[in-house]
Amino acid sequence: MGGDPATHSRGPGLVVGRGVDLPADALLGAHVVIHPGASIGRGVVVQDHAVVGKPPHLGPFSTAPRERPAATVLHDGVAVLAGAVVFAGAELGEGVVVGDQAHVRERAIVGGETTIGRGSAIDNDVRIGKRVRIQTNCYITAYATIEDDVFVAPGVVTTNDNSMARRGPEEPDVGPTLRRACRIGAGAVLCPGIEVGEEAFVAAGAVVTSDVHAGAVVMGVPALQRRVVPEGDYIERRR
Repeated sequence: MGGDPATHSRGPGLVVGRGVDLPADALLGAHVVIHPGASIGRGVVVQDHAVVGKPPHLGPFSTAPRERPAATVLHDGVAVLAGAVVFAGAELGEGVVVGDQAHVRERAIVGGETTIGRGSAIDNDVRIGKRVRIQTNCYITAYATIEDDVFVAPGVVTTNDNSMARRGPEEPDVGPTLRRACRIGAGAVLCPGIEVGEEAFVAAGAVVTSDVHAGAVVMGVPALQRRVVPEGDYIERRR
């Protein structure tokens, strides 16, 4: 890791890798680790025991890409809270908050003003838009896409492999797609490759096995459409 010993005075036990330029207004907690090459914006907060730029270490059967990821990028105003881990190659937009003990894996891109709740996991190669709210203990699977203004309630699980690792190398993982301003209720499970349409509403505990139309309200196991979201409940009417 190396780094300039003078930076250690900015936080007890701080370790900063070579090539990291820490802005004067960055706030760093105790025992923070920032790996080499990370880009840290103005006003960034990294709390106690958080890690930024952690290199991935894949298991022997992992299908994730094995090329060396690019540097980690934390844009202005990002907050990485206590015990959180942001992997090498992740990019967090302005004002993103990564909650306590959450982690964001390699090549994930998170849009500005998005919040990732405590203990939630954002897997590799995920794309998340702006102003998304991902609550506590959610799992966002690799290759998922989440557009702007989506709400993901606590305990939501997304998946990307119907075979549970019994597929050939020519069959890629396919994560779900959550379109703009849809809402996913607590404990819902989203199956591989499904699409939840714009402004749709998935009820708590639903298991979504097929696409959800824009504006639809679905619930149950498997999830079925019960009604539509009232127009007055659309996000534009609530702002």
